[in-house]
Amino acid sequence: DPHGRFSIDPQFGIIRSTNQLDHETQSVVVLTVQSQLGNSPVYSSTQVNISVIDVNDNPPVFLTKSDKVTISHTQPPGTAVYIAHAEDKDSGLNGAIKYSIASKQSNAFSIDPSLGVVNLTRTVFTDKQQEYTLQIAAEDCGSPPLTSLLMLDSLAAKIVILDINDNSPSFTSSPLSYVMEDVEVGFLVHRITAKDPDEGRNGQVTYHILSGNENKAFVLDKITGLLTTAQLLDREIQEHYSLTVMALDDGSPALSATQILTIVVLDVNDETPIFLKQFYETAVRENQDPGEFVIKVEAVDRDAGLNSLLRYEILPGAGYDKFKMTSDSGELVTAASLDRETQEVFSIKGNSCCDLGSPSRSSTAQLYLTVLDENDHSPLFAKTRYQISVREDLEEGSAILDLFASDKDDGLNGEVTYSLIDDTFGAFAINSVTGIIVTTKALDRETKSQYIFRAVASDCSTHLPRSTTVSVVVHVDDVNDNDPIFFQNPIRAFVPCETPVNETVATVRAEDMDLGSNGAVVFSLMIAETVFQIDAKTGDIILQEPLASKDFSTQLLVTASDQGTSPRTATAMVIVFTEEQEEEISFSHSLYEANVPENSAAG
Repeated sequence: DPHGRFSIDPQFGIIRSTNQLDHETQSVVVLTVQSQLGNSPVYSSTQVNISVIDVNDNPPVFLTKSDKVTISHTQPPGTAVYIAHAEDKDSGLNGAIKYSIASKQSNAFSIDPSLGVVNLTRTVFTDKQQEYTLQIAAEDCGSPPLTSLLMLDSLAAKIVILDINDNSPSFTSSPLSYVMEDVEVGFLVHRITAKDPDEGRNGQVTYHILSGNENKAFVLDKITGLLTTAQLLDREIQEHYSLTVMALDDGSPALSATQILTIVVLDVNDETPIFLKQFYETAVRENQDPGEFVIKVEAVDRDAGLNSLLRYEILPGAGYDKFKMTSDSGELVTAASLDRETQEVFSIKGNSCCDLGSPSRSSTAQLYLTVLDENDHSPLFAKTRYQISVREDLEEGSAILDLFASDKDDGLNGEVTYSLIDDTFGAFAINSVTGIIVTTKALDRETKSQYIFRAVASDCSTHLPRSTTVSVVVHVDDVNDNDPIFFQNPIRAFVPCETPVNETVATVRAEDMDLGSNGAVVFSLMIAETVFQIDAKTGDIILQEPLASKDFSTQLLVTASDQGTSPRTATAMVIVFTEEQEEEISFSHSLYEANVPENSAAG
């Protein structure tokens, strides 16, 4: 808009005129409008073609105010004797001219309202008058119409009757011509030629365009017959023109001939292919065989012939090896099986379309492809086998193992739940969401020291879910939670009085169900003895001194202790007496009572 005739609302995009427009000065204005989103440095532009619609503001104007022609007095009725020519700067109906004879001295003439051709209505050879003056007026077809009379402008055509002009011009040039659409204004399109065998002015030919040049695309030199362009051509707007041209001699009366001249505008590759969309988006399933249809892109080219034939391709870049484009149809298909877990999204910026013109013109569009997930991966545990040791004194509900399985799939196909199979004897359960295994009851190694079961990780696919199983081995570690137990309590030992020293007189036995040091039992006497001693490992009670009398008897308190870090103990009584003593041996008290402070040391 170099002349500043327009303004645009920066917010709403409304274009307004700021100055008076004149169709005759400029009928088409091409504005480039630019847009920006916020403060983004990226601009977008488009063209706005404004056609200035003509208003009937120009009356027809004759190029000459007076003219003189001569005709033969022998011309028959209907002979064209003169052509009036006026110009109207308006276009369309506003510039279409109708001619009329405003005043005339005779009824021998009529005028074609469209062509301005003055014809004889009768023969004039009997007329005594040898000269006629016709006042010719021009009026356009606008609404309301404008006439040359309003401008005090009319044509005085003087018609002089002379001798015979009896030959009409005949065209010698071709009725067909070709021109490229990119020629400059003033380019020679065609040379119209016609011959007239008459002599002098009767044989001098001028050339005129009668119709078909309403948009004033061409200019015809009436003397030379050279037809040149008056404006730039565009085949995409108009591909051919049919001009009615007239060859008119300068005789009196003038003789003429007409010809339909066809001008074919040849295509130049001046149109760039345009995609119907600049951004294509679709989804494609993974694991499909190569050749799977993905999407079809389309572009149009307003040119003709090879210039409009399009070829599509994917330019090298991301996804180039995964897809291929059918060059003539624009159909995109897979070139390899896709794996969503490897690449989920393809953004192909190099989708190109080019025509077959020379030089070729091309454009690009962007493809955004999302690979849809299929349930092609099973959940995967971090280990192939889990083995863990736990203490048997764990509280119920204690977490012992946190299982985790990952699934490369997406959505429900990749969402994992957990469960246990095999019998855990009611000892364990698993959280289906977190995969944490917890105890569901108190453990007892002495009852069951090892559990072997399987955990299952399953995805949540609604169609053919997948799962993985892993073995879980739980070893229950021993805790010193069992006291030693004597096989017999009390123990009666009959020792003859003649028993030699170092003789085993009795053996105590005890067991502890715990393991290791927690279950290793040692024996001791609670009260130090000089007559007897006990083997800590075997529990053998050995005589250390000879018995003092035949009626000897004593009570030994034997302690069995395990060797855990917090030893647990049990006590048994060994009653030793000689065989001569047969009476019942009993405790001195029927009830023993003691106070034990808390936090007393073991033993």
